[in-house]
Amino acid sequence: MCTKTKEECEKHYMKHFINNPLFASTLLNLKQAEEAKTADTAIPFHSADDPPRPTFDSLLSRDMAGYMPARADFIEEFDNYAEWDLRDIDFVEDDSDILHALKMAVVDIYHSRLKERQRRKKIIRDHGLINLRKFQLMERRYPKEVQDLYETMRRFARIVGPVEHDKFIESHALEFELRREIKRLQEYRTAGITNFCSARTYDHLKKTREEERLKRTMLSEVLQYIQDSSACQQWLRRQADIDSGLTPSIPMASNSGRRSAPPLNLTGLPGTEKLNEKEKELCQMVRLVPGAYLEYKSALLNECNKQGGLRLAQARALIKIDVNKTRKIYDFLIREGYITKA
Repeated sequence: MCTKTKEECEKHYMKHFINNPLFASTLLNLKQAEEAKTADTAIPFHSADDPPRPTFDSLLSRDMAGYMPARADFIEEFDNYAEWDLRDIDFVEDDSDILHALKMAVVDIYHSRLKERQRRKKIIRDHGLINLRKFQLMERRYPKEVQDLYETMRRFARIVGPVEHDKFIESHALEFELRREIKRLQEYRTAGITNFCSARTYDHLKKTREEERLKRTMLSEVLQYIQDSSACQQWLRRQADIDSGLTPSIPMASNSGRRSAPPLNLTGLPGTEKLNEKEKELCQMVRLVPGAYLEYKSALLNECNKQGGLRLAQARALIKIDVNKTRKIYDFLIREGYITKA
């Protein structure tokens, strides 16, 4: 300050800043506003879930593609043998220009394969695909229609980020809920209901009518057998036994039951050539694709070799499919001598 002395600067500072109550309150307000802003934008810390640690060569380990949590890596990488192309390459001074260029091209190709490997790892890490069971449970919390959309849009998850993909799915789930609520309100309006008190009564009566409708099966059974005189006589005798408190002596075969599914066509399915004729017949009758059968067979064989035998309950714990299919696979492997009972 060329125009002011030291004393004048000090006097001015004390007058307008230190001893000025207005300036002190302004500083306090600014400090409080800054603290409030920081508090609103602070991100709370949440500890991450510990990844599952399955035993080696277990079914869960295969589902996780051999992921090793302690190393945060996989037993088998994508394009696992990419390094084999470099094992015989050696750069020497007397290489010709063409040979040197060819070797550099091989190295560039190897770098591009490494980038693809890292890209796939990044997608798995960003979208949380390591814990497959947890990912599947998250999918099942959506309605069936949203699950179908989730399955269709899964291939586009690699293009957008995980947050944007989740927002997209959540927005469609919300849209589905809104549409269902609108449809329910439109049903109320069509029925002449204008308040929610009447709507609750309407829902209760509707549920009661539905239960009563399901109970009225006698007329439908009469109409079902009325064209066949012998079947009609069997039905009448069965109803008489029921009315008299006796156990029906004549079982009735219902024509309205669910038809059995036709055998699975294995033509062109991967892994069919690895099956023998009996295994093909089993896959056709059980309606199981060859690849899945071979995986289940390998898991049961490994467990049987480890335990010295295998029980049906252990087989059902290893194979998470329909228990009837598991029983048929287990009986088939026992019958063919692949495994032994514990």
